[in-house]
Amino acid sequence: MKLFWKVSNLGFFLCGLLFAGLIFTGCSSSSIDPIFSDNPAPPIMTGSPATGYTATEVARFHVGDTVTVTLTGMPEAIEPHTEPIKEDGTITMPDIGHVQAAGKTAGEVQNEIYNLYVPKFYRHLTVTVNTGDRVYYVTGEVKGPGRQLYTGQMTVTKAITTAGDFTDFANHKKVWLIRSNGQRIRVNCDKALQDASQDPAVYPNDQIQVPRKIW
Repeated sequence: MKLFWKVSNLGFFLCGLLFAGLIFTGCSSSSIDPIFSDNPAPPIMTGSPATGYTATEVARFHVGDTVTVTLTGMPEAIEPHTEPIKEDGTITMPDIGHVQAAGKTAGEVQNEIYNLYVPKFYRHLTVTVNTGDRVYYVTGEVKGPGRQLYTGQMTVTKAITTAGDFTDFANHKKVWLIRSNGQRIRVNCDKALQDASQDPAVYPNDQIQVPRKIW
């Protein structure tokens, strides 16, 4: 009988050790097991990244922007050079010829012009690049037609909103976006509001024409 109790007590002792070990193991693994962890799991990012422009992207030049380049620090003064960015994205400067401007910031264009002039033509030079107000145009059946200030990311539907939105007589399904290079793009604004891929970007000097409905 005494032997039976000793065996029983040993069995209970071993079971207790096993149970305590299981508890300890569970606690130690909870920090790495996402199922039992008290710490929230990292969020899962879904969907496409934000499409808004950064400050640098907003500041980049586009075809049609008027750029003024001022050169100072030379023995003889030179008149500032003012020119719209051509369809190939360039401006033409004296002596150095074509300079890529579209897609670049003012600072990037300044650096490129400086490197083309110095030291080949001048030893000392300061280059300043500026642009005037960038605009686009919305005409036809909108409540506030005319010239609109381009301040950054813009699409056809947003441009129409900046012009006061459609009038009651507007044809939403046959809006024309006319690029500064003459390209014409037909836009169904009803679909564009549902699908951003059908809402093309608007750039400086583009025109948006909203026709009247045909009853």
